[in-house]
Amino acid sequence: MKFDRREALTAAVGAVSLTAVSGPAARAAAAAGPASGAVATGKAAPKYRRGFDDQRHADLGDGTYLNPIMAGDHPDPTIVRDGKDYYMTFSTFDSYPGLVVWHSRDLINWRPLTAALKKNLGSVWAPDISKHGGRFFIYFTVKASPNAQYVVWADKAEGPWSEPISLGLPDHIDPGHAVGEDGSRWLFLSGGDRIRLAPDGLSTVGKVEHVYDPWHYPEDWDVEGFSPEGPKIVRRGEYFYLVTAVGGTAGPPTGHMVIAARSKSIHGPWENCPHNPIVRTTDLSEAWWSRGHATLFEGPAGDWWSVYHGYEKDFWTLGRQTLLDPVTWTPDGWFHMQGGDLSKPIAAPRGGTKAGPHGMPLSDDFSTLELGRRWNFFKPAPDEAKRARVADKTLHLTATGKAPVDSSPLLLIAGDRAYEFQCGIEIDPGVTAGLLLFYDQQLYCGLGFDAAKFVTHQYGIERGRPANYHGRKMLMRVRNDRHIIAFHTSGDGGKTWKRFDRGMEVSGYHHNVRGGFLMLRPGLYAAGQGEARFTDFKFRAL
Repeated sequence: MKFDRREALTAAVGAVSLTAVSGPAARAAAAAGPASGAVATGKAAPKYRRGFDDQRHADLGDGTYLNPIMAGDHPDPTIVRDGKDYYMTFSTFDSYPGLVVWHSRDLINWRPLTAALKKNLGSVWAPDISKHGGRFFIYFTVKASPNAQYVVWADKAEGPWSEPISLGLPDHIDPGHAVGEDGSRWLFLSGGDRIRLAPDGLSTVGKVEHVYDPWHYPEDWDVEGFSPEGPKIVRRGEYFYLVTAVGGTAGPPTGHMVIAARSKSIHGPWENCPHNPIVRTTDLSEAWWSRGHATLFEGPAGDWWSVYHGYEKDFWTLGRQTLLDPVTWTPDGWFHMQGGDLSKPIAAPRGGTKAGPHGMPLSDDFSTLELGRRWNFFKPAPDEAKRARVADKTLHLTATGKAPVDSSPLLLIAGDRAYEFQCGIEIDPGVTAGLLLFYDQQLYCGLGFDAAKFVTHQYGIERGRPANYHGRKMLMRVRNDRHIIAFHTSGDGGKTWKRFDRGMEVSGYHHNVRGGFLMLRPGLYAAGQGEARFTDFKFRAL
């Protein structure tokens, strides 16, 4: 099977376009060094390099990179350095296995290692990965009834990771681990609060206390709400630095922002930075919107960097993507980030080594079952993993529910503005299966079929049911061309394709319409009673 050949999309969307960057400009940016925050200049707009399945990735191969470093939904990034190695994880919400740990040695090429959380606890928010006493920890919030903070731990970042341990604390979110000058361990929490941890980091001591009043933006700024959250602590020299997000994580593109405070003691008092906000989107023309939830860390060459998330202009559907921003320290002991719209190449971090190609293929021949690193169930039942198995390069998926709304589909994270994917599907009698673009159980689109009829999924409901002229086995293709959706089917193994007579537009399938902080993810589902078999899943960015 081969995809239809078509020219690569080159039309610019917003401030980021896909035409070529000039070599001299890129070399000039590389020579400037990351501390300067220099960007490539010139008339030509930057172009992403392409990796697995033609997916875009940040490393331009000339000593510069182009954000995002993690395309697609990788929100609330948290990063820890362990010698030459860096490990990062993200909020994974209702996708399980979750808390996928990624590894890098140069900060721009990352590969997934393992999922640290396999037990469905609820929606996983704002983790914090750290290493203390030779052990890795991930603290995270579960949004449930009631909320709770949890921790998992491992002796190696590759795992195995422990079963989750509840720390309680239902009235807070976004735990951030910190170690004081006296060796005490703490969790800093939303709202400027904190609580002490036991020496092993697996339980709390005493009560929550309020220790910090975050800087407040002017009243006439367009924001979603104050919402101080995502506290991250880093120690440099004589100061502890507390980096926080305020302004709400979505809503107006100018709302979310990065602020900072410092103290000579983990116990305060905390002095707000005179440069606040450190980063904020100020205009809709910028390439990246709603930027915040930052972590500061030291790079391989001893320079400093930050990661935070942002929405790509006009592409809320891709979720919050991870951005890498240089940090410059000033003589008065404060710091700046480059900020701006981050739409041009930036000189790459020095001193690191590339540990391997970035990312991984989304295409899957189902030789193995890649749950966690590649595929995730949405809101799975406790025994959901038993529904899926692979044999003879075929994914066997036991059907459940009546439609995508209650069938816990298998989903991927795709980080390109345009892409297509296809798969062979064969169903038992009594099964409906197909391909999806899935935001959550109430907002999705796609095409499915049973033995007699197709079913179109749109706006999270099941609509037209025309006759199925292929029977119980077919190839199906979905194209998402910058929010314009088309479906094609083939009954002869891909020799000929027929366009399905239902097109869709999905630019509104995102958080500011539905809530939930998710992204529109490609995937597959099987509903009813029986089994669906999927073969040769192919993904290609356009």
